[in-house]
Amino acid sequence: MNARTWLETLVGFDTTSRNSNLALIETVRDWLKGQGVDAWLAHNPERTKANLFATLPAQDGGMQGGIVLSGHTDVVPVDGQDWSTDPFKLVEKDGLLYGRGSCDMKGFIASSLALVPEFLAMPRKKPMHLAFSYDEEVGCAGAPYMLADLHERGIRPEGCVVGEPTGMQVVVAHKGINLFRCKVHGKAAHSSLTPRGCNAIEYAARLICRIRDLADSFKANGPYDQFYDVPFSTMTTNQIRGGIAVNTIPELCEFTYEFRNLPGMQPDGIQAEVEKYVREELLPRMKAEFDGASIEIETGAAAPALEASEEAAITQLVRALTEDRATRKVAYGTEAGLFQGIGIPTVVCGPGHIEQAHKPNEYVALDQLAACDTFLRRLGQSL
Repeated sequence: MNARTWLETLVGFDTTSRNSNLALIETVRDWLKGQGVDAWLAHNPERTKANLFATLPAQDGGMQGGIVLSGHTDVVPVDGQDWSTDPFKLVEKDGLLYGRGSCDMKGFIASSLALVPEFLAMPRKKPMHLAFSYDEEVGCAGAPYMLADLHERGIRPEGCVVGEPTGMQVVVAHKGINLFRCKVHGKAAHSSLTPRGCNAIEYAARLICRIRDLADSFKANGPYDQFYDVPFSTMTTNQIRGGIAVNTIPELCEFTYEFRNLPGMQPDGIQAEVEKYVREELLPRMKAEFDGASIEIETGAAAPALEASEEAAITQLVRALTEDRATRKVAYGTEAGLFQGIGIPTVVCGPGHIEQAHKPNEYVALDQLAACDTFLRRLGQSL
């Protein structure tokens, strides 16, 4: 199958992160087995989802070293979006392929799979690896299970290409992503008896304002990296829920917040500022009103930042194959930092453009798929 045919197959699976991706993963696993390639799966604890890892051995059967081609199989929801076509049926129009995930990032997976027969026929001295994950879109929650298994199996690739949509240009860095859920517990009371309660929403609002103050400080004081479109670390509150009635002091308020840190800026230090404010200022004020008040902060998913080395062999190789020497850094996150974190030098390069991702009528251009095919073919030949 060529890349377009594979993409049609992959888009046909509704792998929205809230759903299982097993039908897609098992289809790919079974096809690879037919090509003589054994893949192993790393499941989530509930065994409702799985990562897939497969090695295309070197000509002498070697499994060590080589390059990983990495992509995530899950996609964002289409709920409430005004699509002109069925989002889970690939539609071609004017050289564009429409469908959820066509750009982000099943296009790269499709090209990788389409070239497997060619890769197997090449007289490669080093292996190629395929790494397809789940739950990237909800904070890179799936890939760590695969990478843990990779370590246990003693597989040590020399480099990795994460095929997020970059227009087939090289991205050498991205910010880290850190997600948190906060629960503020106060005391309910009739609103006519305000002093007898402890208003969870109002105290949550104070903490949210503190988070905004930290964000404003990053914007005003840095540190900065002008290669990013947003050249400083950011913080934002994105969801909130609380209260049961207009005349009841709210007992509970929940909200989520995130920050995206520049490489070199420690996430723990940022979160420590939030927790210090809670511990030293906010919670004592709450307990003065109600001794049973509390604030819980739960750590959600996190994806480390990426800062690729220009001296790394994979960086130099991908730059040479794409003839791209520009320095590009992006604010969105990928799984690249996870691979780098276990000692696998990694860069980001894939078909499509991030501007088309997550939107209704998401698409990838046929010429982008063709460019990806050419790049991956050259990558295989370089081995």
